[in-house]
Amino acid sequence: MGLAKVTAKITNILEMGKGFEDLFLVDTAATDSMVPSDKLTDIGVQPVGKTAYELADGSLREYSFGLVKIEFMGETTAGRIIFGDPGSEPLLGVTALESVGIMVDPANKTLKRLPAIPLK
Repeated sequence: MGLAKVTAKITNILEMGKGFEDLFLVDTAATDSMVPSDKLTDIGVQPVGKTAYELADGSLREYSFGLVKIEFMGETTAGRIIFGDPGSEPLLGVTALESVGIMVDPANKTLKRLPAIPLK
């Protein structure tokens, strides 16, 4: 699929006034979302765990993750956020998309709302 981007805001769930907003690359191959670690630290997000992730080249890398509020396209969800390398591009993963009923339309490379979130 080509590149789809969306403006999203990440907010520290423990300090709701502190947030980070930017243009995120929608990555349908990524389960979790990612923000540069320095941006997460700036808004007070603390790591709560570490897990191994498989990168696009097939290699494995361990990243810390925290928990945040995620807002985009008028929708709100919460979930894991990976502490990426400083300066890395923010990524919006499929968990955030699916949790609010948004899918990627590969034909025209846009995000589209489902009529309902599947609960079956």
